[in-house]
Amino acid sequence: MELPVVNDGVHLAAYRPRVPLSVNGKATPGGFDESRYYQCYGDGNSVASRGSDALTGYETLDAPPNYDFYANTEVWGRRRRFRPSLYQLHANPEDDSKPPMYEETTAGQVGGDSSEEDEDEDKEPPTEPTRFGWVQGVMIRCMLNIWGVILYLRLPWITAQAGIGLTWVIILLSSCITGITGLSTSAIATNGKVKGGGTYFLISRSLGPELGGSIGLIFAFANAVAVAMHTVGFAETVVDLMRENEAVMVDRTNDIRIIGVITVTCLLGISMAGMAWESKAQILFFLVIMVSFASYIVGTIIPSTPEKQSKGFFSYKASIFATNFVPGWRGKEGSFFGMFSIFFPSATGILAGANISGDLKNPTVAIPRGTLMAIFWTTISYLIISATIGSCVVRDASGNINDTLSSASSMENCVGTACQYGWDFSECVKNGTCPYGIINYYQSMSMVSAFAPLITAGIFGATLSSALACLVSAPKVFQCLCKDKLYPLIGFFGKGYGKNDEPLRGYLLTYIIAACFILIAELNTIAPIISNFFLCSYSLINFSCFHASITNSPGWRPSFRFYSKWLSLLGAVCCVVIMFLLTWWAALIAFGVVFFLLGYTLYKRPAVNWGSSVQASSYNMALNQCVGLNTVEDHVKNYRPQCLVLTGPPSSRPALVDLINCFTKGLSLMLCANVVTDSPSLTAVQKATSDSHVAWLNKRKIKSFYRGVVASDVRSGVNMLLQGAGLGRIKPNVLMMGFKKDWRSDTPQAAHNYIGMLHDAFDLQYGVCVLRVREGLDVTRPSQSHVNPVFDEGPENINNTSSSCIQTSISSSVSIDPEPQPNTVFQTKQGKKTIDVYWLSDDGGLTLLLPYLLTRRKRWGRCKVRVFVGGEADKKEQQKEEVLALIKKFRLGFHDVEVLPDIYQNPQPMNVHQFDSMVGRFRQDTIPKQDADSGPSRQQEEPWMITEQDLEKNKAKSLRQIRLNEVLQDYSREAALIVITMPVGRRGVCPSMLYLAWLDFLSRDLRPPVLLVRGNQENVLTFYCQ
Repeated sequence: MELPVVNDGVHLAAYRPRVPLSVNGKATPGGFDESRYYQCYGDGNSVASRGSDALTGYETLDAPPNYDFYANTEVWGRRRRFRPSLYQLHANPEDDSKPPMYEETTAGQVGGDSSEEDEDEDKEPPTEPTRFGWVQGVMIRCMLNIWGVILYLRLPWITAQAGIGLTWVIILLSSCITGITGLSTSAIATNGKVKGGGTYFLISRSLGPELGGSIGLIFAFANAVAVAMHTVGFAETVVDLMRENEAVMVDRTNDIRIIGVITVTCLLGISMAGMAWESKAQILFFLVIMVSFASYIVGTIIPSTPEKQSKGFFSYKASIFATNFVPGWRGKEGSFFGMFSIFFPSATGILAGANISGDLKNPTVAIPRGTLMAIFWTTISYLIISATIGSCVVRDASGNINDTLSSASSMENCVGTACQYGWDFSECVKNGTCPYGIINYYQSMSMVSAFAPLITAGIFGATLSSALACLVSAPKVFQCLCKDKLYPLIGFFGKGYGKNDEPLRGYLLTYIIAACFILIAELNTIAPIISNFFLCSYSLINFSCFHASITNSPGWRPSFRFYSKWLSLLGAVCCVVIMFLLTWWAALIAFGVVFFLLGYTLYKRPAVNWGSSVQASSYNMALNQCVGLNTVEDHVKNYRPQCLVLTGPPSSRPALVDLINCFTKGLSLMLCANVVTDSPSLTAVQKATSDSHVAWLNKRKIKSFYRGVVASDVRSGVNMLLQGAGLGRIKPNVLMMGFKKDWRSDTPQAAHNYIGMLHDAFDLQYGVCVLRVREGLDVTRPSQSHVNPVFDEGPENINNTSSSCIQTSISSSVSIDPEPQPNTVFQTKQGKKTIDVYWLSDDGGLTLLLPYLLTRRKRWGRCKVRVFVGGEADKKEQQKEEVLALIKKFRLGFHDVEVLPDIYQNPQPMNVHQFDSMVGRFRQDTIPKQDADSGPSRQQEEPWMITEQDLEKNKAKSLRQIRLNEVLQDYSREAALIVITMPVGRRGVCPSMLYLAWLDFLSRDLRPPVLLVRGNQENVLTFYCQ
């Protein structure tokens, strides 16, 4: 074939896609325009038609990659683009039934009326909410939250208690935990677009709603309590300043409460003013803290005055450093883990930036960078302050400027490091009444600094900024939890206000919780309470990262690479261990709350799907177990009836679904199958694979899979399912179907195909069960014509027309009304009725196994199983004992056996006549005489027809089925269920219409449901233990 040359006027540039690439979601011209979709096919206006006629047929809807194809939100100012579906790409352009498509055009080329678009462009763009970068939004916020009340008011005291050495261990251990958590947080935060909700959002979208919801609730509560902790620290400082100036309102405790409540009320006002005001306040606090640090460092270098020396400050001294390097435990908190529990909350501010993830410009960049930088710089600051304060200030000092050494004799009796520098604090040291020194005076940093008011300002800035950060974090996390609707009664607090969607109700709730804990008014009591909650959150964040990594899900692709799944696991384990070492009873309470909320979420099963690592792990486990089964040979002891149930849409035959569920629930595989008879098309595939079928099963609490296929006829579809259903050894071995009650009124071909399905199942070594219920199985409304009528038709749905019932109409929708959940006889308790088992032929034991499985269900548990077997009248007792002995070896618990010699008697002539009438219209001898010569060819064309030879060959079997129906009428009128061995018709010997007549006459006019069972003639029961 000759290709056109360049000078022929063909320019391939005319066919270049006009949609520009987009990777950031910003407004770009072009895209698909639904209004011009139909112009895509040869009307002269499409992109392809602008070139030479030599390239007709090059028309394409293919589009280059675009941000809109993957985003869930629209960009203001332009229409959102859509990726064409596979059907749209390969469908016939001349097909009138095609769905809307989208053409590759640019904005400048789109014709038609654009007044609507112009109108949109004239509108003002929506107000952009306040967004922060990584420095202001994360790093400064995290540093301020870490530099809380503990830094100024408790770090010198912890250094005195634990010594410089162990204090560094406490700091580094805390930083290791927070650092590992920071790495895990960074990995999770960079594995996709992060929205509002902070820690809760990260954990819930990684581990799922079960653990995410519980930890979100706990973390929001912990942040609310942290507001109280930082506010109490601020109030303590104010009260100490008031006492120094002899100003007291009531007493120390009540003064802290009053000032704390007033302070948290003011912070609430700042928070509710909006994130912009809150952020400005945080920057001011940050500057104040930096100035206070500078004042403190300068103060340690300046030589000490006599007044400061009387309070224990002697500037840098090696002996003071050596003395303070080792522990000096005092009081009930005097232990390593006691100090750790008090210090650790000061390191918990690492999630302050992540908690406002919805207010960040680019959370996936800001959270890792800002969080890790904050951890690094705050750790350095903690180490420097603990080392410097421990090198300058002694543990005990009197503050009395007259406590100096007066003579050499006094030196011998002097106690403490201060003796080397001319001060004698022995009296207060021995009595334990020293008011100063780093172990007694919480305001030691103020005393050391060059200008004490700056330290006080730093304390105010640190405590208020931390309290403000927690006051903002808690409602933001709680708002996201409320919007997900995982728990009842909390949705009220999820409502947002303003352009930033501020959770004002959440602010008020946090305020109330904080105010309640402020009333405790004791910093050392509040701090350990929240330590366990934060540790629990950190543990789950680390575990989330580990779990997401270990599942090897293709969706786990964090852009932050500097993490290790094993390090995350170590961090998670360390957090749990430390929880119990700190306060074991508080750890038990924390885990108790988590497990309680976890159990509630598992019970309620919220309708959310976030693609969590738990889902990926479940898939991995299921896949590995399925593959592992391939190495294990099948054993009769482990046989389970794994049922392929031909239900059509499951909602159309609820009785069949309910009965099989009694066999398989919690025991084996149940697979509901639906065959849509149509040529392959989008509509037919949607019918077959509609999620509404699975939703109906789930609502009915049926533990079953669903599989729908599209085929030219029902038999072909069933054959596909018989051969292709299942996975490895988890595949069906029993075919369950309804009885075709309308076989006489339906077309002979439909009935022939029905019997053909039975033969196909036997060929593939399936057991077969056919259920017949007197009132019919099919509850489908006539409008739902896509239901496969070949499986079962109730009397109300019999098709009296000459058209084949296998043909199904094509409707535009496959929605099945989710409300109807009709009750069936198999859902009710059966009471003390009987299950009558007619074990007339040995099929491997399936006829006995199914009733046994039924009796294990609560609703069938009180039923008595009666086993009927054929026998001879003169050996009745002997045969009964033999069958009882065999059943006893099977350990089925059936004790009622009856031998029926009368099944071998001839049936009543009236019933024989009725059987003859039943098959009369399908007998070949009714063919007119002039067509006799064409008999053989006609028999090939109509294999369901019954000849005289067929009747003669199968006469004994026909009479047997007629007689069996008489026996069933006599013995089992009041049974709850009849289970009977299904006869087998030989292919080529027993015509399909004769075989159907056997099944019909055998089970006709019986009030109880009848289950015809035929195993695959292989053992499903054994009395051996190996």
